[in-house]
Amino acid sequence: MITIYWAGDSTVKQNTIATYPQTGIGQVFERFVKRCEVRVENHAENGRSTKSFIDEGRLAPIYDRITKGDFLFIQFGHNDEKPEDPTRYADPDSGFPENLEKFVNVARNKGATPVFITPVTRFNRNGPRAVYKHDRWAESARRAGERLGVKVIDLTALSEQLVDAMGEAAATTYFMNLPAGVYPHFPQGQKDNTHLQPAGALAFAGLIARELYKLGGEYAALLCDDFEQWMTEADNFGVETTAAQEVES
Repeated sequence: MITIYWAGDSTVKQNTIATYPQTGIGQVFERFVKRCEVRVENHAENGRSTKSFIDEGRLAPIYDRITKGDFLFIQFGHNDEKPEDPTRYADPDSGFPENLEKFVNVARNKGATPVFITPVTRFNRNGPRAVYKHDRWAESARRAGERLGVKVIDLTALSEQLVDAMGEAAATTYFMNLPAGVYPHFPQGQKDNTHLQPAGALAFAGLIARELYKLGGEYAALLCDDFEQWMTEADNFGVETTAAQEVES
């Protein structure tokens, strides 16, 4: 069985019921892959950057387990771009691409295929209170992919387009902006324009799956047999509608 190993941060992480409705992109990606032929092993963790993920030894278990024919999806940026925290910050012109190359080496040394995924957008990236920008880190990943011969899925650009098209509704449909008195773990509600609800995780995972389909070959071969039908429905009704329907079903 082919395994997709996923290294990333809280936007990718496998959550438990204790933090529902927070949901990671890697958590829902199994819906898009071939059942019984492809599995997802999610190593993403809250608050990690390329630097802290490596420094904490979290890449070692992936190296021990990954084998020929597997994939390593590498999705970072949210925490690499925080200069106030030297344990996580990775400069987009030096440390970040150097760290990405270490992930690539782990995959290729074991005969696996690395894939770079640029960070998913924050809802308020252009708002007056926005502190962090993905642009330099997303571009750094694009350049590193070209230099290293690694395919890059530009989730930053794709998610920005989707969120902009959806408008204000994306804040409460995709992101963890929650009302009070609905979710036990968030009794007072929450304002969070970074982390994802199930519909957001599914919509953004769908964007990744679409790009794998476009790449063809071994990348498209990961996807479930009815993915083309899903794409047609998504084109007809909108990715966000399809994702929301999947959550309700």
